[in-house]
Amino acid sequence: MNNILASVARRTGLSIVAIALMAASAPALAQQPSADTGAAAALRAKLQALAPQLERNAFRRPLALESSEAADRLSGDVYALVDHPFARVSGTLREPAAWCQVLMLHLNTKHCAVKGGGATLAVAIGRKFDQPLSDAQTIAFAYTPGKADANYLNVRLSADTGPLSTRDYSIVFEATPADGGKTAIHLRYAYAYGTAARLAMKGYLATLGSDKVGFTPAGQGGYIGGVRGVVERNTMRYYLAIDSYLDAPAAGQLEQRLGAWFDATEQYAKQLHEIEKSDYLTMKRHEFQRMQQPTAS
Repeated sequence: MNNILASVARRTGLSIVAIALMAASAPALAQQPSADTGAAAALRAKLQALAPQLERNAFRRPLALESSEAADRLSGDVYALVDHPFARVSGTLREPAAWCQVLMLHLNTKHCAVKGGGATLAVAIGRKFDQPLSDAQTIAFAYTPGKADANYLNVRLSADTGPLSTRDYSIVFEATPADGGKTAIHLRYAYAYGTAARLAMKGYLATLGSDKVGFTPAGQGGYIGGVRGVVERNTMRYYLAIDSYLDAPAAGQLEQRLGAWFDATEQYAKQLHEIEKSDYLTMKRHEFQRMQQPTAS
């Protein structure tokens, strides 16, 4: 060892003591935790655990969907890899106005406005057809930008109350860099519900929604239905909205976003088909035009 240190010292001009100190410190530096710790590391670990599902699944894209149902709460989670570098994802989705554009792609979102200097998104929720805003229900989402650095982005939308005794709405988005210039993302959509919402959902599932299913397999080639099917469908719609917006985020790319979102939902027509493309485009063009008006009506 001493001979090696002496040889290095002759070549570099450094003293043997200096070389020895550098060598001694090298293992400690290698063992220091990297910047990819905490939430970013947890997200990477989750995506790694889901690697087999991401590589081979019925979605035909690197995506995994999970859902859960508690006594009075539903949640859906999408984990996916998107073909965009992290810098673009983070730069695009850290602004509240971008989330209005994302949410507006969903069939049921009728209007979205940034309020309070970016602290709140006023989101009007309605039916799956064109309707006046007076017939829609507005949910005030608090916009909370979480950690945003070179390795991680976290954004949260939360609302205390919603239509028909629904409450505790939460939309959480997080992202971290992945290999190959891609980005690993996680989207969670969750809410709680009371008696009125439970009765309304029961009526819907017994009539208009009786043939609706989610994405989780449920025996003999079928898929899960009921309220978990509902939350899975909407979680997927929001994920596809994020993906479509990342592909075409510019103000002049609205038509591209609308077409891409609808076409993506039609890849899962059994779960997500509701209206024809021409009707969707007509409805959304009107709704986006309405958003440009000083006072929406």
